[in-house]
Amino acid sequence: MKFAIAQLNPTIGDLAHNAQQVLDAARQADRLGAQVLVTTELVLCGYPPRDLLLRPGFIQAMADTLATLAGDLPPHLAVLVGYAAANPKARYSGEKPLFNSTALLQGGRVQQVFHKQLLPTYDVFDENRYFAAGQGPSSFTLPCGDWGIRIGVTICEDLWNDEEFWGGRSYPRNPIADLAEAGVDVIVNLSASPYSLNKAQLRAAMLAHSATRFRCPILYVNQVGANDDLIFDGTSMAFNRQGELVAQLPAFQAGLAVVEYDPVEHDLGPAAIAPLPRDENEALWSALVLGVRDYTHKCGFSKTVIGLSGGIDSALVAVIAAAALGPGNVLGVLMPSPYSSDHSLSDALALAQNLGIAHQTLAIGPLMTAYDQVLDPLFAGTSPGIAEENIQSRIRGNLLMAISNKFGHLLLSTGNKSEMAVGYCTLYGDMNGGLAVIADLPKTRVYALCRWLNQRVMEGGDLGDLGELGDRANHLTAGLIPQHILDKPPSAELKPGQVDQDSLPPYEVLDDILERLVQRHESVAEMVAAGHDATLVDRVVRLVARAEFKRRQAPPVLKVTDRAFGMGWRMPIANRWTSEVKAVAQPSDPEPLLHT
Repeated sequence: MKFAIAQLNPTIGDLAHNAQQVLDAARQADRLGAQVLVTTELVLCGYPPRDLLLRPGFIQAMADTLATLAGDLPPHLAVLVGYAAANPKARYSGEKPLFNSTALLQGGRVQQVFHKQLLPTYDVFDENRYFAAGQGPSSFTLPCGDWGIRIGVTICEDLWNDEEFWGGRSYPRNPIADLAEAGVDVIVNLSASPYSLNKAQLRAAMLAHSATRFRCPILYVNQVGANDDLIFDGTSMAFNRQGELVAQLPAFQAGLAVVEYDPVEHDLGPAAIAPLPRDENEALWSALVLGVRDYTHKCGFSKTVIGLSGGIDSALVAVIAAAALGPGNVLGVLMPSPYSSDHSLSDALALAQNLGIAHQTLAIGPLMTAYDQVLDPLFAGTSPGIAEENIQSRIRGNLLMAISNKFGHLLLSTGNKSEMAVGYCTLYGDMNGGLAVIADLPKTRVYALCRWLNQRVMEGGDLGDLGELGDRANHLTAGLIPQHILDKPPSAELKPGQVDQDSLPPYEVLDDILERLVQRHESVAEMVAAGHDATLVDRVVRLVARAEFKRRQAPPVLKVTDRAFGMGWRMPIANRWTSEVKAVAQPSDPEPLLHT
């Protein structure tokens, strides 16, 4: 029996287009001689549909689309399609009104429906808000020569509860163990597992462990593409009973593969194994390019605008945008002030030339003077400070939004995670935008990715399908990002001689504290024990807490770590919990927010 696995790129709510993707994959699978096609979790509506699931009309339209799709599919092909199914018992049982479900379509109709059993509520997931938990084990049988093959069906989280692999269960039941006990021949999993650094390797280890432990082959099919802040890497896989990888689809692109099950050996045979990205930077680069491309196009934009400061952050965002959309669809805007250095302008212009993007210079000195004149009666008798510095950023943000508004360009925000964490950014200024491209990348990671990018260009390495940008990169000998941008001290240039380290600790120190605080949830005592100064840790912890109101107003952040400032970050704004700080260091007086 041949199984086809199709990692597809659905768009949230585009039922007709998503159904067409399934139909196209089914026709391809049928041509390749497959008897079963496995698609991805909630593929019909796209994942995550969030509060669209609260609309009855949306649920009914999904059911209608599913019925139409069943009639259009090749009649002999068994197709597993993810969708949201109504829960008919909800009115009387008090359960949620929907299931996260998989429909088995064959012979022009829905043959069976299976429901997701484990509903995650951590990080970006909130499935208990919408869904009732299914009861298993879920399986169906298809004839295969003289045998019948029993196929176990699971959905995403159903795989992630093996107590031997994780050291304990997060849910009372393990659906994989239940299916193994029920004697299924093969397990399939329809998934929508978002990308984060090194997650593909973790998934592979988990799947190999389960296949080996239960002596049952597993076909895992993951969504690809980006929806809002979430990026899905695909990387669909198949493992035989020995826990060996026998098939793998590429990362960050749609695709289909066929894997054959031998009913005599009770196992999957070898198929094509696409290589994974070679290192973290290559995976991160591919994720960000895909994230920008899909967010832009799925939101109805074709062009983007970026403020080019001559700094490292805007340079990286510009390169990502040019790779994602083509240089002809990116506009870089230089907005020098009287405090801007000459090299900032020359660096920004050199970057624009390297990338082949359009650029425009709008000097903001006259606008700064106008603001000073208007505010002089109110500010009289006060000393210039952060308020005046931030006016510059807000002028720039206003100009960029005017360009976005006038020409229909998507404004890309260029702030990084380090700045976002401690509030070293300006509301309604550099935080303006429709998408925060690198706001889940600490500053040290920004530098590392830029150096990797330049090195790859200089070595003539592959950066993916970059079209015109790839052609330009092939003719450069010094990298896409001018070396001076990488070498100079980072600065907001909002006053004479300013550098970031006037206000912040060195980024290597800051990022390590933030990694321990945000990612690992370490206590202040643990961070101090690791060698960090207690007073500095105290200050960083307080800055992170005080900047929460800014982050709440930021654009969507492309998520590339397991702890991003987005849907999965749910901290209160009005927050005075400081007992942990007081226990280790004498707290300083409350300090003003950086770049409010």
